[in-house]
Amino acid sequence: MDRAEQTSGKWGGHPKGLYYLAFTETWERFSFYGMSALLTLYMVKDLLPLHAAEVFGLTTLRSLIDLRGGMTDIGFAAIVYGWYAGLVYFTPLLGGWVADRLLGAKRTVLIGVLLMSAGHLAMSFYSTFLLALFLLILGSGFLKGNISAQVGTLYPRADESMRSRGYAIFSTGINIGAASGPIVTGLIAAIYGWHTGFAVAAVLMMLALVTYLVGQRHLPDNLPVQREREKAPALTSAERKRVATLLLVIALTIPAEITYPMVWSIGILWVDQYVNLTTPLGVIPSSWFASMDSIGSIISAPILMLLWSWQAKRNQEPASVTKQGIGTAIVAFAALIFAYGNWGQSAANSVSAGWAIAGWLVMGLGWMYYWPTTLAIVSKAAPPRVASTLMGVAFLSPFVAHVMAGWVGSYFDKMSPSTFWVMDAAIGAAGATLILLLRKRLQKGLETGLPTQPA
Repeated sequence: MDRAEQTSGKWGGHPKGLYYLAFTETWERFSFYGMSALLTLYMVKDLLPLHAAEVFGLTTLRSLIDLRGGMTDIGFAAIVYGWYAGLVYFTPLLGGWVADRLLGAKRTVLIGVLLMSAGHLAMSFYSTFLLALFLLILGSGFLKGNISAQVGTLYPRADESMRSRGYAIFSTGINIGAASGPIVTGLIAAIYGWHTGFAVAAVLMMLALVTYLVGQRHLPDNLPVQREREKAPALTSAERKRVATLLLVIALTIPAEITYPMVWSIGILWVDQYVNLTTPLGVIPSSWFASMDSIGSIISAPILMLLWSWQAKRNQEPASVTKQGIGTAIVAFAALIFAYGNWGQSAANSVSAGWAIAGWLVMGLGWMYYWPTTLAIVSKAAPPRVASTLMGVAFLSPFVAHVMAGWVGSYFDKMSPSTFWVMDAAIGAAGATLILLLRKRLQKGLETGLPTQPA
């Protein structure tokens, strides 16, 4: 019996530690997505037009970004959101190095939770807006990759199917928080103001801390021992080939990570401007749509778990790389739903909410196909001594993609909405085509040096 099984035990066929990690991520994602759902609207409607002069460093930042001059508030907000969301996925590389070399995953995650709590509190004041973003970026980097890597330590390396389902359960916890966060913070912000909504996110971050502390005894302790690391052999030739393939597989998620997260920034603005939000009970906040993709993921998770289990019993389950390609194609199709719903409609509030809801739900399905699968691939293929670091590298894909998405999004108010969403879909479609064409070669490279898997 390995260390993970000794510390975790089982519940529902999965280690108990999985559920503590999933619930920690539920509260952390509640706070993160609750804040993120408000961010672009907050900047466009309140911060930039009314309080920009109060924000320390904002004028300097805008002058650095807007080198040519004349950038609109929407364009500036899209780029700031893109860099913020991108750096959230870059700093896990730093967090993985700290965990692997210095503190171990447990301590690094705890530091990340505390930094994020401070960042959410700083969002409650105009003057500390950029400081808040910095704290959230750094804290998320310490937390994100390391908590994902800990999921992988709970499973035998050879059990690819169960590991993939474990990451699907973990990702469902993420999506429960991501779905509920924007609804709660959006409602609080609508009633009591933007800063109160941000403060609620800080409180929920502390719940993440409590959950993680309670579950400590169910998680393996992977504190690094420097002397043992110095004696550890260098990566073998097979491991280096596997890592090289792994880096390519990670890079191929960039198109999906441009197409899908566009809904969190430009998508919310699109809903606010073009979608009819009137209901018999009144007008709903546009920020609530930030929950829809997560709801789609939650709905699709049990369906996919059953489907993949059924396919596995018949030796028909798609390989992991194929799942990535399928997911990327699905998010491209979802962007086309937005384009079709807005086709020929240019007036405010002219698009039926049904088109927006359908696109968001399908985005959630696509994400469940490609991103949990990507984490499972990294967890399986990464050599153990660099597992946390490579999990951090996995988040470089969304870093690059979100920064690129910010620049793509800055063109939203320079073209028709349908044209914009077709462009977004084309990026995802190109990525899906490339993955599916290379899938067999990539899958073979990921299995170099690993125990032979059943056909």
